[in-house]
Amino acid sequence: MQHRLRRKAVLDGKPFDAIIHEAALRIMVGDRAASRAQLSEVLEASEADNVTVRVIPFTEEGFAGAASAMLYAGGAVSKLDTVVRDGPNGAAYVDSEGQLGALRTLLRTLEAASLNPDRSRDLINRVAKEL
Repeated sequence: MQHRLRRKAVLDGKPFDAIIHEAALRIMVGDRAASRAQLSEVLEASEADNVTVRVIPFTEEGFAGAASAMLYAGGAVSKLDTVVRDGPNGAAYVDSEGQLGALRTLLRTLEAASLNPDRSRDLINRVAKEL
């Protein structure tokens, strides 16, 4: 719990964009109440001015190659960007310009496939009610 609070403090106020596939929203973690609570946390976080949450619905088909979790940490100097991507053997850190360019393209593809933030919140609410 303390680790999550420290992480939240580090991110507090900084721009944070999340793209989540609908499948991740529907995975039951614990029981229904716990899953609803997690979705509620996502919705609450999405109301912050610095946070954007977008959802890729099951109906969207244009996002091949995004089968794993990815954290893209970027800033004003793109050469310093770093990506952490989950893989079968653990996390992989990517910071080469060629790979970062490919991952930036993937992120643009994912963003284009996702719902806008308002429609994303509507979908998250709908999933929570279905639990």
